[in-house]
Amino acid sequence: MAGKYFGTDGFRGCAGESITSEQAFKIGRFLGWYYTAKGGKCRIAIGKDTRLSSYTLEYSIAAGITASGGDAYILHVTTTPSVSFVTRCEGFDCGVMISASHNCFLDNGVKLVNSRGEKMERGVLNLIEDYIDGKLFIGGEPFVIPFAKGDKIGRTVDYVAGRNRYIGHLISISTCSYKGIKVGLDCANGSSYKIARSVFDALGATVFQIGGEPNGLNVNEGCGATRPSALARLVRENALDIGFAFDGDADRCICVDERGKIVDGDGILYLSARFLKDKGELLGDRVVATVMSNGGLKESLAREGIEISDCAVGDSYVYEKMNLCGAVLGGEQSGHIIFGKLESTGDGLVTAIMVMEAITESGKPLSELVRGLKKKPQVTVNARVRDKSSALSKPCVAEAVKRAEKLLEGRGRLLVRLSGTEEVVRITAESSSIEECEKACGEIERALKKEEGV
Repeated sequence: MAGKYFGTDGFRGCAGESITSEQAFKIGRFLGWYYTAKGGKCRIAIGKDTRLSSYTLEYSIAAGITASGGDAYILHVTTTPSVSFVTRCEGFDCGVMISASHNCFLDNGVKLVNSRGEKMERGVLNLIEDYIDGKLFIGGEPFVIPFAKGDKIGRTVDYVAGRNRYIGHLISISTCSYKGIKVGLDCANGSSYKIARSVFDALGATVFQIGGEPNGLNVNEGCGATRPSALARLVRENALDIGFAFDGDADRCICVDERGKIVDGDGILYLSARFLKDKGELLGDRVVATVMSNGGLKESLAREGIEISDCAVGDSYVYEKMNLCGAVLGGEQSGHIIFGKLESTGDGLVTAIMVMEAITESGKPLSELVRGLKKKPQVTVNARVRDKSSALSKPCVAEAVKRAEKLLEGRGRLLVRLSGTEEVVRITAESSSIEECEKACGEIERALKKEEGV
């Protein structure tokens, strides 16, 4: 359940407006106090992406942590999954990642993970939100977090070693050499721009890279997992064997096959499920996917004797469902894929390595590994609105949704949901033809534009 600030994927908004250094300082103050009060001087890992605003948020959070008596370990520019890995494996009390993921550089955000490297518990996030707003009360009085004094004051520690251990972990996952394989990487001018190349170089691949020149203002700009067409061109023009596109914080991965065709998260789930099943490692022959996944994925995997368990949209919901049903693989169409034996959150680089494992072990190109996936016509429209909380309650919009549902009745399905990270309504239609899907989505999009004026 989303709170006032922390939604399905952290606290995110326009840097300096919706998310400020003052709020970041308070987040650090609370975390430093909370974990130190639980068991002595705490240790908190902090990573950031390449956005210009990441510096001020990083310093503000670190200042808050140390002012409350905790130690802040600075990983510098690194990926969200690396913060999760380092926090879990190096015994940190919690981890902080400063990133707005796939959003443009104007936005930024704060993601928090617990000591197990999993998304922070909702109860703790609620307390942080109350503290930010001055609504945290103890015994009926506003609670004031004391400042640490003397030798109780915390310190910052340069911890690039933690990021290097993560790189070593990624390299260790592979059981094959990639020598002779030409790999394209699109790092979205984001967190993975050095890490990804280091890993694939070490594994012997011949690397072609784009999106590897961040300047603080160009993260996700015309590149990355949300815009993989640039990578597709790179693959075609250089006759590469495969390509991988990551988003700003590298928790997503979208693939491009040797012909330049884009393979999304559904395709990755399909080939990964079959790969793990062939190795006898797909526990229960079950995969977790969100309601956004194409209906063809469920039918295609069913033909392989693999069942899909559905869940709500969001990698935290995927991980929760995986734990509930005992699945070792889950993910989203957007490219968040979780390999449960290796991680507790989506990791674009782990996904890329696992796809490479499937290719090298099978000796087959990516296009052949996903050939059995028969997708249904599906269209998704992201309609930007002024206030997503009230957009769907407008009579004009509600009527448009009813018309779209009637259009698809008996032949397809309609999914209208609010983005957990942006002022966007996401409209997905699936039916027997693309034209029908476009018509259904268009009905709702036009109504939203009329009501919201965006």
